[in-house]
Amino acid sequence: MSIYQKFCTELTDESGALKKITLNYPDDFNFGYDVVDAVASAEPGKRALVWCNTENEEHIFTFADVKKYSNKTANVFKAAGIKRGDRVMLVLKRHYEYWFAAVALHKLGAVMIPATHMLTVSDFVYRIKASGAKAIVCTSQNGVPERVKTALEQCKAKAKLWCVQADVPGFENLTKAVELAGDELERVKTLVTDPMMLYFTSGTTGYPKGVIHDNSYPLAHIVTAKYWQQAEDGGLHFTVAETGWAKASWGKLYGQWLVGSAVMVYDFDNFDPKQLTSVINRYGVTSFCAPPTVYRYLVRKGIPEMPTLKHATTAGEMLAPEVFRKFTERTGLDLCEGYGQTETTLLMANFKGSKPVEGSMGTISPLYNIELRGKNGEPVQDGRIGEVVIVPPESGRQPGVFCGYLDNDEQFERVWRGGVYHTGDAAYRDENGLYWFHGRFDDIIKTGGFRVGPYEVENVLAEHPAVAECSVIGVPDTLRGQAIKAVIVLAPGYFSSKELELEIKEFCNSKLAEYKWIRIVEFVDEMPKTISGKIKKAVLRRRG
Repeated sequence: MSIYQKFCTELTDESGALKKITLNYPDDFNFGYDVVDAVASAEPGKRALVWCNTENEEHIFTFADVKKYSNKTANVFKAAGIKRGDRVMLVLKRHYEYWFAAVALHKLGAVMIPATHMLTVSDFVYRIKASGAKAIVCTSQNGVPERVKTALEQCKAKAKLWCVQADVPGFENLTKAVELAGDELERVKTLVTDPMMLYFTSGTTGYPKGVIHDNSYPLAHIVTAKYWQQAEDGGLHFTVAETGWAKASWGKLYGQWLVGSAVMVYDFDNFDPKQLTSVINRYGVTSFCAPPTVYRYLVRKGIPEMPTLKHATTAGEMLAPEVFRKFTERTGLDLCEGYGQTETTLLMANFKGSKPVEGSMGTISPLYNIELRGKNGEPVQDGRIGEVVIVPPESGRQPGVFCGYLDNDEQFERVWRGGVYHTGDAAYRDENGLYWFHGRFDDIIKTGGFRVGPYEVENVLAEHPAVAECSVIGVPDTLRGQAIKAVIVLAPGYFSSKELELEIKEFCNSKLAEYKWIRIVEFVDEMPKTISGKIKKAVLRRRG
C-alpha cells in the first residue's frame, strides 16, 4: 500500500478514472514526519531521488537518506535559531540540497520561500522586505550570493546566510555543516493549518503577490501525481522545473513521494533537448512533465525513442495542436494537458482513464467543486464563456487552495468575494463535458462585439514556421472597439518585411473565424517577460 492511501479515500471506475476523492489527515499532519519519515521506516531502501548534472555527477538517495539528511539540515537550522513560523528563502536551482532543506523546514514548522536563481537584486530586495525572511539558503553559482548580499545591504535587513557546495565569504557552507550535524530529531509540534509555503507569483501586473499554503498542501497533490502525471509506485517521474517555481512542488516532491514514485532531477543551466532525452533513457524515466516550450523544441529538433516512458504531461501555457499531434505521432504517447494556479493545485486535466483531446484542459479534478460563472455570478451554459470559480465544501475548508496573500487581506477578500474563489481565468465547456481555456479575463479581446481569447489565435500563429514566439493582444480600434494585434519574434533565418507580414496574416486568417482575424502584425527582437518566462501582455498593450 502506498503511503498516500493512508490520507485519502478514493472512488474509481473500471478504467481507473478517479470519480471522487476525500482527504483524511490528522490535525498535526506534517509531510516531513508523516510521509518522508514514515516511508523511511517502512521501506528504508526505497528510491526517493535520482540526481545527476551536466558534469556527469550522480547521486541516488533513498527515503532513509532523505530522512537522515533532512534531520541533519533541520538540526543546523535549529542551532541557528530557525523555528516554527520563521520564513526561510531557498534559492537552490536543481541542487539536491533543496530536497533536504525543504523537508527540514517542514519538520521545524518553518515557512519555505522557493525562489529562482534568476532573480535580480531588486527582485530579492522586494521579496526580502515583503517576507521578512530570517534566513536565505542559496546556490553558490550564477552570482546569486553577491546579489543576495547586495539586496540585504540595500534594504538594510539581516538574515542568516548559507550556501551549498562551496565556501563563499559571508555565507556558512551548509553542505559542510550538515555533514557535522546529528541525524536525530525530536518531532516539533506543528498543525496542519500552519503555513508551510510562501510563493511569490510572477506578477504579470504590478508587484508579485505572496501566496501562502498550509501543511495540507502536499496532500492535494495526490491527484496531480497519480491521476494526471500517472507517476507510479516504484517508478521514476521527471518534471522539468527549477525549484524556485510552484511547478517544482507539483512535479518534484509532494505527490510523487506520496504515491511511491522516485523523482528524477537533472541539474542543468542551458536547456538541451538531446540531453533531456538521454537522461530519460539512461535512468529509465517512466513519466515526464514539461512546459509546452520543451515539447516545441523536442518536436523541432527530433525525438529519439524513449522506451521506458509511459506517460507525458504538460502545463503552464497553451500547447499548439501541431506540437501535440507531432509528439504523439513520434512517440505513440498522448500529451495530457493540465491547468491550475500558484494559488491552487491541479484544477482540471486530461486524467487517467480518459482519452486526451488536443488543446483541451480536460475535466475537473474530483478534489474540487468548480463552476463556470458569468459576470453576475450566474452559471453559464455549455459553449458560453465563464470565469472558473471554486466553490468550497460545506465545511468551508478546501485543501489545495491557498490560505492567504502575504499582508494583503483586501486582495484575498476580493478573490474570495461571494463565497467562492475567483481564478480570473476564462473558459468554456463543450457538449462533451470538456473544458477549454479562453485566457485571463484581463487578456480577453473584445472586437466587433465578440470576445476572443488570445490563446486560440496564438495557437494558429505558432504553426507558421517563421514564428518563434508570439503574443496576441487587443489594441484600440475605432471601428471594432479593439483590433487583434500579433506581436512576433521571428525564427532564425526569417527577416521582417511587408511580404512576410502579409503571408503570416493570410496563413492565420485562412484558419480563423473572421472575427478572430489578425489585423496588425508587429515584429520584435524579444518579448517583455516576467522572471518565470511569462510574456507580459500588459506591457505589450501599453506599447500599443
